[in-house]
Amino acid sequence: MRILLADDHDMVRETISAYLKSEGGAEVLLATDLPGAMELISAEGPFDLVLLDYQMPGMTGLDGLAEALAANGGKGVAILSGSAPANTARAALDAGAIGFIPKTMGAQSLLNAVRFMSAGEIYAPVELMRAEESANMHPLAERLSPRELEVLNGLCRGLSNKEIARELDLQEVTIKLHVRTLCRKLDAKNRTQAALTAKEAGLF
Repeated sequence: MRILLADDHDMVRETISAYLKSEGGAEVLLATDLPGAMELISAEGPFDLVLLDYQMPGMTGLDGLAEALAANGGKGVAILSGSAPANTARAALDAGAIGFIPKTMGAQSLLNAVRFMSAGEIYAPVELMRAEESANMHPLAERLSPRELEVLNGLCRGLSNKEIARELDLQEVTIKLHVRTLCRKLDAKNRTQAALTAKEAGLF
């Protein structure tokens, strides 16, 4: 297996790559941000699997996924994440990711997932998808449209209107309208309070 692992956290990057090499017999190249990953794909790719940290520099939501997918010659690109909610996992898979890997996964499970994805199979943890189903049934979620939930997710991650607009491929003015509607529906005075309400309710 030829793997490209891009993550800006040194310990995560080194730990995962060491395990994939020693236990999986994989050849692993490393990058610390999206531009570095794109350079390696261009120079050394395509890779059997590209693993991208969702929140590393250059990713801009799922834009980085689209770039890597276009560059990796039709082979798999997966998202690694330490904190992204279930609906982000679903969005990544819908956008073409071959998998979504929580960094909290055990080492052996991670290796199995990497082998699975390197063989061209889509992977997502069952617990994560179940969490998504629970979120969809959350009383708070039932009051919001799917798009409003996506915007609220962005607010909970501390993104600006501009960043949310870019991530969702919408106009910034549209995001402003959604934020206004969210504040009204959640009885919140501002975006910060709306995000706190969602977090306290366990929605994200």
